[in-house]
Amino acid sequence: MRPSAALEWAFRVEQAQLELPLPKDVSEEGFGFGLEYVLLQRAALGCKVDGGQHKMGSYTHPDAEVIAATVAGMPDSLGGIRMAIQVAELARAGITPDWMPGVVPRCVPVETKRNQHGERSTTIVVGTERVLTRGKWRTVEVLACPVSFSPHPQHIEAAHHAYDNWWQALDWARGGLMAGGMLREVDVAAAMPQVRPWLARGGR
Repeated sequence: MRPSAALEWAFRVEQAQLELPLPKDVSEEGFGFGLEYVLLQRAALGCKVDGGQHKMGSYTHPDAEVIAATVAGMPDSLGGIRMAIQVAELARAGITPDWMPGVVPRCVPVETKRNQHGERSTTIVVGTERVLTRGKWRTVEVLACPVSFSPHPQHIEAAHHAYDNWWQALDWARGGLMAGGMLREVDVAAAMPQVRPWLARGGR
């Protein structure tokens, strides 16, 4: 199973929940043992919770709990808790980050106006010039059309950056799940989504 599919199964199908660390100002008393502790103890005992192929009630497959615990341990260097939540929510929704494939910035007028003759770009006066017309000097306004790029190149770059961060986080989770050896039924494959797919499309 591909890493992204494994996460979708855990968070979307099994509805596994992230067990995030408690805030520093909250006492751990009354919260019981953390999921990681339970999983480690379960692995040490060699026991396994039996369950069917389909989700029933509030039961969550043990492998889904392992996946959730792995994602919850996202290191700060990859975004920590914030990235763990993002990875889980994307998996729960069954989507990957939108890296804006095929989108290129277009030069468009900042403002347009529509009248009976159609739509026209709004212009502004940027200066005046004196011109000789039919033997007379006249002062005329120099007009310009303010433009912008839409979407802005920085927006596209930010989308690429967000996808790259997600890919790194997914790769880290894949490595942890494959090396941990705690999954009983789910087999996580090495195959990953394409890294920086915009480079394969000529930079778009």
